[in-house]
Amino acid sequence: MKYLPLIARVFIALIFFYAGIKNSLSFASMVGVLSEKGIFLPELMLFASIVFQILGAVLLVVGYKARWGGILLIVFLIPTTLIFHNFWVNPGETIAFFKNLALIGALLQVYYYGAGPVSLDRKRL
Repeated sequence: MKYLPLIARVFIALIFFYAGIKNSLSFASMVGVLSEKGIFLPELMLFASIVFQILGAVLLVVGYKARWGGILLIVFLIPTTLIFHNFWVNPGETIAFFKNLALIGALLQVYYYGAGPVSLDRKRL
C-alpha cells in the first residue's frame, strides 16, 4: 500500500511529460497555434508552459516538493483548459475539458495529502 501514492503520482505525471516533450519538439508549430488563439507573447507562454509541465511532473514523480509540483501543473491547466478546451464553443472539446478537471482534482489530492510515504519529501525510498 505504501507504493500506491507513488504509482498515482507517476500516472498523473505521464501526461505532462508527454505534452511537455511533444511541445518542445514541435515548438515552432505550437507557437503558430498559440498565435492563432491570440495568446500574448506566444513564444514566452509556450516556453513557460513547457517548463511548468516538465518541472511539475518531475517534482510529482520524485515526490520532492510534490505540492509545489502540483500547483505548477494546476497553474498550467487552468488557462489551458479554458482557452483550448472550451466546450461551450466547441462541443468536441467536452471530454478534454472534463479530463483536465479530473487532473486538477488529482493534483488537489496531492496538494492536500502530500506525496506519500515513498517520496523525497518523506525521505523513505
